[in-house]
Amino acid sequence: MTIPHDPRQNHLLDALPTAEYELLSPHLELVQMPLGYVLYEPGAQMHHVYFPTTSIVSLLYIMEDGASTEIAVIGHEGIAGISLVMGGDTTTCRAVVQSTGHAYRLHRTVLKQELNRPYGRRGGTLNHLLLNYTQTLVTQIAQTAACNRHHSLYQQLCRRLLQSLDRMPSNELIMSQELIAHMLGVRREGVTEAAGKLHRSGLIEYHRGHITVLDRLGLEAQVCECYAVVKKECDRLLPPLHDAFH
Repeated sequence: MTIPHDPRQNHLLDALPTAEYELLSPHLELVQMPLGYVLYEPGAQMHHVYFPTTSIVSLLYIMEDGASTEIAVIGHEGIAGISLVMGGDTTTCRAVVQSTGHAYRLHRTVLKQELNRPYGRRGGTLNHLLLNYTQTLVTQIAQTAACNRHHSLYQQLCRRLLQSLDRMPSNELIMSQELIAHMLGVRREGVTEAAGKLHRSGLIEYHRGHITVLDRLGLEAQVCECYAVVKKECDRLLPPLHDAFH
């Protein structure tokens, strides 16, 4: 059965009071998010923010020689385009769709009008939610940098798979080894070896770009502490999502 699209499949939009949500909802545009679609390029003008519902967006830092590494991942818990929230019109990273699906986009002028709306000294709920989400994103970026420096590729792959699972309604992920290598900034051969170890342990099943997680608890037992650090911060600062997927 096809699940109908609903902006409230996004955590942040779902947590808005009815009055604030009704101000935004006429301006939310449902858009397809095909695999590999680039939302932002470094230094380019940003015109929209995106609230993912069934898609996942990767933030990639691009080096001068073209090499890249993923610094954060955004799904239905958050928003892509946080630079616009913080007052900037450009970003230093590339935002690219890592898992196909949908999102709701909002033009920057509407976002800024809402953030500047007089709700009193502490501002509206959207402003509060976006500030909290910014803190979780900063935590994720910092922890990812530490993870990439200190933990094995095997542990990094476990972390990345769990991050995707948290943002998808099923245990099936569409992720090629080439895509994973690109995100982690490593050689494909290393990903093949790490994925093979997970497969032999009975934790995942892998076939032609489709990964099925068979044992989530087993995967959590193998991952480094970085996954739990970020998840704990998200659980602390962000509201739970209502059962919008079912």
